[in-house]
Order: sequence, then structure tokens, then C-alpha cells
Amino acid sequence: MKRKVLQKTEEIFTRFLMVFSTSIIVSALLLIIVSILYKGLPSLSWEMITQIPKGGYYFGKEGGILNAIVGSLYLATGSTILGLIISLPLALYINIHKAKNSKLVNFIRFLLDILWGIPSIVYGAFGFTVMIYFGMRTSLLAGIITVTLFIIPIMVRSMDEVMKTVPKGLLESALSLGSTRSETAYKVVFRQSIPGIVTAVLLAFGRGIGDAAAVLFTAGYTDYIPNALNQPAATLPLAIFFQLSSPIPEVQNRAYAAAVVLTIIILIISVSSRIVSNKFKQRRIK
Repeated sequence: MKRKVLQKTEEIFTRFLMVFSTSIIVSALLLIIVSILYKGLPSLSWEMITQIPKGGYYFGKEGGILNAIVGSLYLATGSTILGLIISLPLALYINIHKAKNSKLVNFIRFLLDILWGIPSIVYGAFGFTVMIYFGMRTSLLAGIITVTLFIIPIMVRSMDEVMKTVPKGLLESALSLGSTRSETAYKVVFRQSIPGIVTAVLLAFGRGIGDAAAVLFTAGYTDYIPNALNQPAATLPLAIFFQLSSPIPEVQNRAYAAAVVLTIIILIISVSSRIVSNKFKQRRIK
């Protein structure tokens, strides 16, 4: 009898703790979104989204943040594509070609976890050091390379966790039918892991487009849209940072409007990737 009472009490306490923790997380998220929308929507306009900064923009005059929007998309897209090209083969390699060498695989995962935990400002400082060594200037290319280094551990570990869930029997069946390890990797494991890979790409893209520290010293900042990889590029996080640093209230409100734009972009990408991921899941089940 006492044991049943103790188990019931433990279950009630655990359920309360789960609901309480979830409520805190949801409340914090709603508070952030509501505060950004409350301060940013009144200053958000079509002109702000479709124009680059003009003379006196940072003093409250005309202009917009189109340069930062395009620069962020260029930077995040370029780094995500480059990161995917590097991360996908690495994730497949440690799960297919080196799956039996557990010590090596665990060591690689340990290194990736360490790289994941390094602050983005350290990647920015490293990128800046490399730029000085090779005589490079702040540019879109330097920003893409730095952010790529920053998101590779995120992409590899996210893909790795998904690929570990692929049934071993499926791999053994493919190998027993005469498939090479490379064919098994790309025709079996890759297809089974597409939903998780999409999620990993989304996570990396979100980190890339929302990070300011990694590009502070490498991508630079400009009021113009870059036309080449060797030109500096503005980003939304840096635009928000610079505008919030202004003592002019109107410019500060524009920073919140830029935060609204950044939030909407990430939301659109998140919803789109979720739809694509669900479609791939349905096809895989069929």
C-alpha cells in the first residue's frame, strides 16, 4: 500500500515538474516574441524591407535594412551549403566505413562535441587571424568560411545522431546483396536519414543567420549589397546590434523591426523544412 502511494506521489511530482518546466520555456518564448513584435511592428514598413540605408539612416532618417537581409541570406546559405558538402560525407564515413572502429568514432565525436561547445566569438577571432595571415580583408567569403567552421560540428553531430537510428539489419542486408559501403551510405543510409538531415541543415542555417560574433571581425559591415565574394557584407544581427547602440529612440525601434524580420525568416524556414521533412517521411514509409 505504501509503495503504491509512493509511486503515485512520485508520478504526480514528476508530471508537475514536466508541466512546470514546459510552462517556463513556453512563457519565455512567448515573452520574447511578444516584446519584439510590440516594439518592432510599429517601425516595420515596406520601405524598410526594400531599401538600403540612405544618408542619415542611423540618425532616424530614410532608408532600410535590405542590405542586411540580403547579406544574411548570402552568408547563411553559402555557409550551409559548404558545411553540408563537408558534413554529410563525414557523418556517413563514421557511421558506415568506420562503424566497427568504436574508439576512433568515439574520439571523432568527442572532438566534434568540443568544437560545438566553443563560443562563436572564438571562431570569429580565429577567422580574423587567418585573414591577417593571408592578407585578406573583411568580406562575404571570409564570413562564409568562418560560419562554415562554426556550423560543421552542429551539422555532423545532428546527422550522426540520426544515422545511428538506422537499423543495422538494413545495412547488413544491403552489404550482403553486394552493395559497396559507399553505395550503402548514399543509397540506403542517406535516404533513410533525409528527414533528420533536413533538420540538421535547418539548425545550422538558423545558427548561421542568427550569429553576430562569428562574423563581427570577418564579414565586416556595409550599407550596400555585396556583388562579389571579396566585398564586405552586412547581416541582420549586426544591424540590430548597431541600431540598438544608437541613443536615438527611433533607430532603436528599427532594431526591433529588424529583429522581427529575422524572426520571420527563421520561422518561414522552420515551417518549410518541417513540411519537406514530413513529405520525405511519408515517401519513406510508402
